[in-house]
Amino acid sequence: MSEETKASDAGFVRGLGLLDATMIVAGSMIGSGIFIVSADIARQTGAPGWLLVVWIITGLLTITAALSYGELAAMMPKAGGQYVYLREAYSPLWGFLYGWTLFLVIQTGTIAAVAVGFAKYLGVLWPAISESNYIIEPIRLSASYAVSLSTAQLVGLLMIALLTWMNTRGLQLGKLVQNVFTFAKTGALIALIVLGILVGWNAAAVSSNFGDLWTVRGQLQEVGSGLTAATAFGLFVALCVAQTNSLFSADAWNNITFTAGEVKNPRRNIPLSLAIGTFLVIGLYLLANVAYLVTLPFETIQTVSNDRVASATADVIFPGYGSVIMAVAIMISTFGCNNGLILAGARAYYAMARDGLFFESAGRLNKHHVPAWGLVIQGIWAALLVLPRTIMGTEATGAVRYGSLYNNLLTYVISAALIFYILTIYGIFRLRASRPEAERPYKAFGYPLVPVLYIIGAGIIVVVLFIYQTATTWPGLLIVLTGIPVYFLWRRAARRRGIVPRTAFEEEPELVQQ
Repeated sequence: MSEETKASDAGFVRGLGLLDATMIVAGSMIGSGIFIVSADIARQTGAPGWLLVVWIITGLLTITAALSYGELAAMMPKAGGQYVYLREAYSPLWGFLYGWTLFLVIQTGTIAAVAVGFAKYLGVLWPAISESNYIIEPIRLSASYAVSLSTAQLVGLLMIALLTWMNTRGLQLGKLVQNVFTFAKTGALIALIVLGILVGWNAAAVSSNFGDLWTVRGQLQEVGSGLTAATAFGLFVALCVAQTNSLFSADAWNNITFTAGEVKNPRRNIPLSLAIGTFLVIGLYLLANVAYLVTLPFETIQTVSNDRVASATADVIFPGYGSVIMAVAIMISTFGCNNGLILAGARAYYAMARDGLFFESAGRLNKHHVPAWGLVIQGIWAALLVLPRTIMGTEATGAVRYGSLYNNLLTYVISAALIFYILTIYGIFRLRASRPEAERPYKAFGYPLVPVLYIIGAGIIVVVLFIYQTATTWPGLLIVLTGIPVYFLWRRAARRRGIVPRTAFEEEPELVQQ
């Protein structure tokens, strides 16, 4: 037996304590979104009060979901997390559809977006790093798509490769990177909030924003079918549509559930880390928006260059240096965010491979007790998503404007991700009926009222998105549905290999032997 096999037979190492687990929750949530998306939300909602309401709704939904997931995490502390919960509550098909979408777009697309986001802010310090500074000029594949390699894309690829390699070296290194960068970026966000309120306080902005919280004004963005926040119904739709920005910025809190096989005392620490991490981040997000509003007039937030609200705030605090300071802070934030995403995502594919529903190699651990091939496969696909570009039109100068495919894909699957959250929380009700005898060390907070309120609230948002944002929601559903034929092909192959998945309630070793 090889040394790698001997080491692998020991299975996962339970090396994540409560602090480490909380750092994965918070670190995966805080990326670059909180520093940018408030500008778009301001254009959608049209008033300072409604901007804050959007973040309050996001906070209530996120915290409610996290408190509900605690019951499932304590019941089934297995590697794979949400994939396992859906498999047990419904069927292997539902678990696979989530895992498939996670791999195809949700996790890998976010990794790609965060990596290029890191590169863009590196470009503030080093202008040669740019999405328009090409190593390989865009090659058109069709009227709508091209591929290219810019210096920013190259930096994104190198970041994905570095963090993937580091996480194949073992949990201790991945955990160390996560803790260091999460502490650093949390400190940077706290500093922005405190200095924004104490140093950046702008009496005129405070009077304008907080003296008139609810009057819709400034540059308004259409939110569907000609609607804007200027009408009461348009405002309701805007509050729902704006959640695509705020919920995405607060997403990935569930990543800790993927790593359940490596958490010490998971029945206690996973529910606690979900609660502590989400409360911490949502609190900081709300305060960050308060800092923006006491520093900048609302109309400035709506129109700030490249939507860089945090940079504009930092410029008020440190005139002339704000963009550089925030570039460094966001680089720290995105580096730590991507480490958490890369670390956690491979554990979901590991669980799928254990069931015969993913590449067999992803279900094995290396000598460092981590799913190295799962990390590599994830890294390759995320890297490939960095390269395609969308053709967005032509400038007045004749230059072609390019977007990024991963941004479109992530926009498409936000509504699908919400559907999976709803299904998972409804799974609590199904499992209480189908497995009343299962041990539940932690029970969903406020059951049944709180989980029901989440299902209703998230359900309303999903319905509004499917009605008024058809161009960006129905394609996401099609992405999910592509997993159906793939599931049956993989299931047939698994049966030929004699793989019979065990349930999460059976005792089993945490490893497929090599």
